[in-house]
Amino acid sequence: MKVLSLDTSNRQLTVAILDDNQILATETTTVHQKHAEYLLPIIDELMTKVDLTPSDLQRVVVAGGPGSYTGIRIATATAKTLAYTLGIELVGVSSLQTLALNIKQEGSLVMPIFDARNNNVFSGLYEIKNGVPESVLEDCHTDFDKWLDRIDSKDKAVYAVGTDAPHFEDALKKKFGDKVIFTDSFDNLPQAARLGLYGQTLSPVEDIHAFVPRYLRLTKAEADWKQNHPGEEVTSYVEKVN
Repeated sequence: MKVLSLDTSNRQLTVAILDDNQILATETTTVHQKHAEYLLPIIDELMTKVDLTPSDLQRVVVAGGPGSYTGIRIATATAKTLAYTLGIELVGVSSLQTLALNIKQEGSLVMPIFDARNNNVFSGLYEIKNGVPESVLEDCHTDFDKWLDRIDSKDKAVYAVGTDAPHFEDALKKKFGDKVIFTDSFDNLPQAARLGLYGQTLSPVEDIHAFVPRYLRLTKAEADWKQNHPGEEVTSYVEKVN
């Protein structure tokens, strides 16, 4: 199976092309957030380097959030457009789980962390089982102190993963002591190659058009809509004007 995988959910942009378990090409950049400008050229460059055309692809795997609103939209819109126009399969993976794929220590807990400002985070808790991170506590957007209160590590090692994890080092060490492990710079970055390998084990989405980003919190437009329409059922944030 020839697979294109991509993640632009945060500052990093990572793309890979795989043929089953063989990684044909991959590129990760961390120095800018011009994902809308660079994503398609990088995909095109990698496809050219491995002598493939879009019609050769059979599946697209995308990290669909949470993370940067703009970054998530760029990745999901690109993946959906490619899957629909090429008539190929689409698979979505949590952006937090994508980071957790970097950890392989069996039985360990993994806590990917995205800083959402004001002591808020996007995070989830995973346990490595048979080499794969399985969800223990669902991905969420929450106050970090409240998040830590929910976690019982049962004295297991806890890997704090992500470039934002060091922002919360003191609180993590207070909670887990010497059981918390901070990963190196490489494992703090999402790797599209690992995303693509994992995405081949999952079932594709049934309805490409219904696939949407996993924001895990309201966008500003949604929050404004709710404030201006108190008590109304949330069905659509698009106001229809006859």
